[in-house]
Amino acid sequence: MGSWYINRTFFFDVHPPLGKMLIGLSGYLTGYDGKFAFDKPGDKYENTSYIGMRLFCTTLGATIVPMSFVSVEELTYSITAASFSSLLIIFDVGLITLNQYILLDPLLLCFMIGSFMGAVKVSSKRIQEFSVQWWVWLTFTGTMLSCCISVKFVGLFVVLLVGLMTVADLWNILGDLSKPVTHTLKNILARGLCLIVLPMVLYIIFFYIHLRVLNRSGNGDGFYSSAFQSQLIGNSLHNASMPYQVAYGAVVTMKNHRTGGGYLHSHFHLYPEGVGARQQQITTYTHKDDNNKWIIKKYNSETTDDVEIIRNGDLVRLEHLSTKRNLHSHKEPAPITKKHYQVTGYGENGTGDANDVWRITTIGAKDGTELTAVTSKLRLIHYLQSCILTTSGKQLPKWGYEQQEVSCNPNLRDPNGVWNVEENFFEKLPNVSFEVYAPSFLERFIESHAVMIQGNAGLKPKEGEITSRPWQWPINYRGQFFSGSHHRIYLLGNPLIWWGNLIFILLFVIVFTVNAIKLQRGYIKSFTGRHCFF
Repeated sequence: MGSWYINRTFFFDVHPPLGKMLIGLSGYLTGYDGKFAFDKPGDKYENTSYIGMRLFCTTLGATIVPMSFVSVEELTYSITAASFSSLLIIFDVGLITLNQYILLDPLLLCFMIGSFMGAVKVSSKRIQEFSVQWWVWLTFTGTMLSCCISVKFVGLFVVLLVGLMTVADLWNILGDLSKPVTHTLKNILARGLCLIVLPMVLYIIFFYIHLRVLNRSGNGDGFYSSAFQSQLIGNSLHNASMPYQVAYGAVVTMKNHRTGGGYLHSHFHLYPEGVGARQQQITTYTHKDDNNKWIIKKYNSETTDDVEIIRNGDLVRLEHLSTKRNLHSHKEPAPITKKHYQVTGYGENGTGDANDVWRITTIGAKDGTELTAVTSKLRLIHYLQSCILTTSGKQLPKWGYEQQEVSCNPNLRDPNGVWNVEENFFEKLPNVSFEVYAPSFLERFIESHAVMIQGNAGLKPKEGEITSRPWQWPINYRGQFFSGSHHRIYLLGNPLIWWGNLIFILLFVIVFTVNAIKLQRGYIKSFTGRHCFF
């Protein structure tokens, strides 16, 4: 991904862009040309200048130690406690494993502990409120929070932690009767400015840079809308010049309108035994491919002599360009979503049956309105079964090449049953430019997030992949594999440190509970002063 930033090639990822941008920048500044594939662990680097990126990740990972020292010293006023905390981190093999490779995690951990250290400093009794030092630490905290969430969305948990610390501080300030209420209001305003407004502005700036730098078409284009793709140099829609209206006989690609939706796709492979009728597979595919191309024909005729524009309400057939089979549905259950009907490729050389007929319905348009490329949002309603062509977004098994399921839903209000014509090839109509439909930065910003969130929600282990569950990580039961063909990297924490941490947390809960009972019974007068400190 760092290579793609250097080459300015657009890609899809489930995480925000800052970490990958910084890794790309570190590589660029240290002589890396962005040409190495980084396919798997164990590949020979030959003359690739990768050291700069490793040093960058390792350096940021190493800052966790001094920042932890500062944080603990500020909390405890104890050099011993701070030193002990730092040693626990220095000798943790889990962090050593993470920090020596070109990964997002060292950056994420650096910004996480930076956010925490900043929040601790802002809360410190040693620093006077509204002094220059206090403002510097407050701004530092906001910047670290923005960087943290801009590397991975899991940074939201640190935002929550700092938010709770801030609320506790403000509550204590409100309870200080020696100062007026206006003092509390000034604190709320200062923290709102530095911990909410500043991180939001920085986050948007990071995305603006991301979208400006990645301006060339790449393998992630298909996850985004047709309008979004029109801004990528090298994409078939960039400075697109093609017919505005869609006519009978045109060769088109159909893109699903759901976030991250793919192209209507088919190939020569059939559905396996036991999965509905053993006819040709129909899927959605998120990458551009010749198997995404379809010819739109009249439902009762093969050829059209004159140029005839397709209109809202027309009955049509869609013939797959490569295999010459028609888009077809019948009352067999879909492969995964059993309440839907199966969609297949059927017929020979464009000749099928009545189950190949679909009605085009354009959203928000009157009957007879002309169908247009890119801009028209349309539904395909099966003429006989009265169901809507849709995609569930569910991944098919290996027999379907892990592409997404296409089905026909009897519920005609299915929100995922909306499509648009993306590419439109027809020599008899004049071409027009589609630059006028280019989305604004805000529209691209919002769409990027919708695609990322959906991508995150769809993450799941691949078949046969060695995985571990989140509950197994804190107890160090099973670690993480980074696997290549002959090289395996195993990430596992130092058991003395990880199990020791769990024991410390348990001990704290016991000590706190015992002291709370003593306080309630009158053995301790209050949780203030020296006792509270310890």
